[in-house]
Amino acid sequence: MNSNILESHPGLVVAFAIIIVIMLLLDLGIFNKKSHAVTSKEATIWSIVWISLSMMFSGVVYWIFNNDIGGHDLAIEKFTQYQAAYWIEKALSIDNLFVFILVFGYFNVPRELHHKVLFWGIIGALVFRAIFIFAGVGLINITFLPEMDLLGKSVKINVILTVFGAFLIYAGIKSWSSGDDEEEKDFNNSAGAKLVKKLYSVAPNYDGDKFFTIHNGKKIATPLLVVVAVIEFTDVIFAVDSIPAIFAISNDPFILYTSNIFAILGLRSLYFLLANFIHMFNKLPYGLSIILTFIGVKMLIAPWIHISSPVSLSVVGGVLVLSVLASIVFPEKKDETPETV
Repeated sequence: MNSNILESHPGLVVAFAIIIVIMLLLDLGIFNKKSHAVTSKEATIWSIVWISLSMMFSGVVYWIFNNDIGGHDLAIEKFTQYQAAYWIEKALSIDNLFVFILVFGYFNVPRELHHKVLFWGIIGALVFRAIFIFAGVGLINITFLPEMDLLGKSVKINVILTVFGAFLIYAGIKSWSSGDDEEEKDFNNSAGAKLVKKLYSVAPNYDGDKFFTIHNGKKIATPLLVVVAVIEFTDVIFAVDSIPAIFAISNDPFILYTSNIFAILGLRSLYFLLANFIHMFNKLPYGLSIILTFIGVKMLIAPWIHISSPVSLSVVGGVLVLSVLASIVFPEKKDETPETV
């Protein structure tokens, strides 16, 4: 049987695309047609909506594999792969929230404009994540070395996965060592800001929620466009960590992309839900570094030892819970608490 859902069930691919388009149109065109500061209640509702949609979609994936493609065992495998990839991306995306707060604070972005910036950041993520995931799966499929005897076992080493594994271990160790680094960052020197300033003149002040304005009779960019560009490039940087991590879970591009996008789409509402007190979870960066290192190790030992998706999901969930508990038990001292935005 053909276990490639892209070939066997193109209708599901179309359904996924339609769901995403409809939800984005509802989000921007109806519920957020006018720029406003998102309340905790609104953020909670949207968080529940996105997580519910994600879980329902994973159920559809299970149903299709169970009934039409490969039976119960394959359905369970694909379902757990989806869940593991979704929650790993969700966990690693928490790092983005810390950076969003820094970016918005650095550029003094009015609260009512946060949603619009994050919305267009998500649009960029839809495109870039597709490129990274489908290109990555393609590279992985063509970079297996010939079978060889190594450490007492006949194995097939994959060059890309080995490189990704080593990189994730390095990223995890580096993230741990910089867990307390609160050095002020100059986002004006980031690649996104430099690109916008190279293409356009930038106005000194915001003009509502406009990306462009007229200044002295000339059309120029507003600082809001600079902020969007910084957010876009920030997501690309974070994808360098998170995308290789989900390759440790599955080589099915549809499972990886859909789980990744649902996790990213729910990130905005999570930001508005946690922005005012995310500094309270001061131990989360250490938990994320452990997750990165664990996934890197999993990728390196995969030819010899297979760690299943349910086990990976349990480790990620356990580390996150312990990180949150550690943050509550060992809070930051008041004089070390960073300012909220």
